[in-house]
Amino acid sequence: MEYTLPRTAVSAGRARKLTTAFLTRPRPRLAPPTADQVDDATLIASELVANAVRHGRSGCRLRLQLGHGRVTVEVHDDSPGRPRIGALDAESESGRGLAMVQELAHSLEIVNTGFGGKTVRAVLAAR
Repeated sequence: MEYTLPRTAVSAGRARKLTTAFLTRPRPRLAPPTADQVDDATLIASELVANAVRHGRSGCRLRLQLGHGRVTVEVHDDSPGRPRIGALDAESESGRGLAMVQELAHSLEIVNTGFGGKTVRAVLAAR
């Protein structure tokens, strides 16, 4: 499922709602994600969208996938800047989001699109 979100402060909250709704929707042929996967994916979507809205020049695209015990959260934005993973420092007021995503995800990948933007992909594996 893919959603387009505007470059506004409310987009991170919208991403949380969309992610939770997508992951908790009944699917007859797929095992449902665990409650931890839903919580982690919701936090990851929120963090990635917040970063895309903060640093991008326009809105972003949130893409969610579920299958084979994995949840994939991708956020694409048009910023050419590559995100940096800061230290998980309890004293910092910002800059820790991508580090939290890296801790929660089984894998984290940043892919340049070649058109001046990038996609940040986090995969949560079955536990």
